[in-house]
Amino acid sequence: MNQKLATRLLKRMELSPDIAADGLEAITANEQEAYDVILMDVQMPELDGLEATRRIRAAGGELRPWIIAMTANAMEGDREACLAAGMDDYVSKPIRPDELEAALERVPVAASAS
Repeated sequence: MNQKLATRLLKRMELSPDIAADGLEAITANEQEAYDVILMDVQMPELDGLEATRRIRAAGGELRPWIIAMTANAMEGDREACLAAGMDDYVSKPIRPDELEAALERVPVAASAS
């Protein structure tokens, strides 16, 4: 449900999202395409978003996508865990359009220019 809502919101903003079913697919997609921004669900099958982010960061490369955590976890320390894994921002679920839009507006121009 959140994935469908996020997709609709992104398309309304005239953005073209790609969907990965799990953390392993997210890593593979990032290796094949130079993404400016990744909305990373923290809880995914196969490989969670925290570990997928760690692997994307460890791979390095010329381009460093801006990674925004999307999580239903709203407990103390969850935001810090996301940032410690290498994520750049954090949006809680259920997704609120204004929060998602604000997170996308915080993406540095250099990340969204490629």
